[in-house]
Amino acid sequence: MISTVLVANRGEIACRIFRTCGEGGIRTVAVHSDADENALHARVADTAVRLPGAAPADTYLRGDLIVKAALAAGADAVHPGYGFLSENAGFARAVRDAGLVWIGPPPEAIEAMASKTRAKELMGIEPLREVTEADLPVLVKAAAGGGGRGMRVVRRLADLDAELTAARAEAASAFGDGEVFVEPYVENGRHVEVQVLADTHGTVWTLGTRDCSLQRRHQKVIEEAPAPGLAPGLTDELHALAVRAARAVGYVGAGTVEFLVTGDRAHFLEMNTRLQVEHPVTEAVFGTDLVAEQIRVAEGHALAKEPPRARGHAVEARLYAEDPARGWAPQTGRLHRLSVPGAVRLDTGYADGDDIGVHYDPMLAKAVAHAPTRAEAIRKLASALERAVIHGPVTNRDLLVRSLRHEEFAEGRMDTGFYDRHLTELTEPDPDPYAPLAAALADAHGRSRFGGWRNLPSQPQVKRYAMAGEEHEVRYRHTRTGPEADGVRVVHTAADLVVLEADGVRRRYAIARYGDRIHVNTTRLTALPRFPDPTAQHAPGSLLAPMPGTVVRVAEGLTEGTSVEAGQPLLWLEAMKMEHRITAPATGTLTALNATPGQQVAVGSLLAVVQAT
Repeated sequence: MISTVLVANRGEIACRIFRTCGEGGIRTVAVHSDADENALHARVADTAVRLPGAAPADTYLRGDLIVKAALAAGADAVHPGYGFLSENAGFARAVRDAGLVWIGPPPEAIEAMASKTRAKELMGIEPLREVTEADLPVLVKAAAGGGGRGMRVVRRLADLDAELTAARAEAASAFGDGEVFVEPYVENGRHVEVQVLADTHGTVWTLGTRDCSLQRRHQKVIEEAPAPGLAPGLTDELHALAVRAARAVGYVGAGTVEFLVTGDRAHFLEMNTRLQVEHPVTEAVFGTDLVAEQIRVAEGHALAKEPPRARGHAVEARLYAEDPARGWAPQTGRLHRLSVPGAVRLDTGYADGDDIGVHYDPMLAKAVAHAPTRAEAIRKLASALERAVIHGPVTNRDLLVRSLRHEEFAEGRMDTGFYDRHLTELTEPDPDPYAPLAAALADAHGRSRFGGWRNLPSQPQVKRYAMAGEEHEVRYRHTRTGPEADGVRVVHTAADLVVLEADGVRRRYAIARYGDRIHVNTTRLTALPRFPDPTAQHAPGSLLAPMPGTVVRVAEGLTEGTSVEAGQPLLWLEAMKMEHRITAPATGTLTALNATPGQQVAVGSLLAVVQAT
């Protein structure tokens, strides 16, 4: 029997595994980088072991250090979670060689399937060896790992070499393996996968299908189970192919076989030899704990001959600290508050007051709703996210709510091109027009010496706020009976709650202030000074860092005085395990270049200036 488990991971998945271990009476060991010293997963584990450094290559990708940590902490088993070393056969062998139980598939199965090139060959599929114009578009893909890292769509043959270089660099940084391959890119298919669970006694379960078609940068955003609208014959085919893949490599434990579905045809993509991020939707539908089953299988227990029966429908949304309207730019800073109401499951690696750093994936949490029908599950999840309290950096919450309520998704007609088609409309600003007034009234009440209002009329008060990228000026007056504003009746004011009535409709505004950042219900505001700071102005054509990160590359031959074209890549930033391209805003001349490879930059740092011609 396993008594102590070390989770070779961080964040949400580590916390989720610890929860199951705690429920089963199993002690837990966390590993953490220096950047994660105070992270939630390090706090909730029974024991925590430091991995010196911050970059994944120095910490969570160091299998030797993790094995030493397990032995030092008295663990007798290792669970890899997902990402990092979860599909690294060498790490699995090192764990076993150290006398520890590996909660995962045999190293041989990992080797056969973790390399996507070998997996395709095993299933009778050959990757492209040479790419011609006739093959376009193609997909450059990392042979190891997943999560969209090391993946590029190439539509012009002239771009292939540069994208191969970028994909190799990103894959090496994320997985410690820079191997990439090229395959045909199927436009606008559906991403459908099958959850498998196998034991050491020859039983292989298929636990239904999942649809993960809503993706950004090839990373999943919304997932659901079962996949809607599949013909019964196609579902049976997917299950059969998944069992075939598992049996072909002697698979043991939890794994996922992924397909791209177009019409009634299924194209094999890969087998993920690990637990998937989206496993909670399967758990909800089948009423089972996949982590608990992984542990039981690792202990040698047999699965029942038949899997549990499916019931209802589940939908999961990934809450990211990112700005979808600005190229999905990751966000950092203090997460002051995270609370999702209603009967939804929330898996997270953060607690109120935690800091979101630059080194790792920007996912804050996963929210999962389960209901008897798909429509009910979607409505339940959208409502919970809409009413969630999320105070801190910009997130994709509004995008998630709008996506769930979009006609195409609601009717089950989505595919992997969903955000290519709809991102603009889904990210259109829609702030509450009364939010600035509510913020101003709450601020004035909070600053009042006696917690109320003056007894005498006063001159109009003016305050300025930034909201949805625009400046808003608010005017109100103090009177004997309380504050007044044109066109609005002020019903109640407090430092944390304002009630306004306009056109006969009464609305409540919950207010929270953190420095100059104010959250009014779900609207974010920034309090502005009465007079703009002239030092904050930048010359036209200035390229500012959209997020904190590291300059990893500067375009070859780029110097001050170089002529550039609009859209031309100038430099690349790495933040939260992804590369972000900084391009010329206009055709013209590069008049300043302040970035060098290896340089750490803060958000808003001036990187370069392009003078338009």
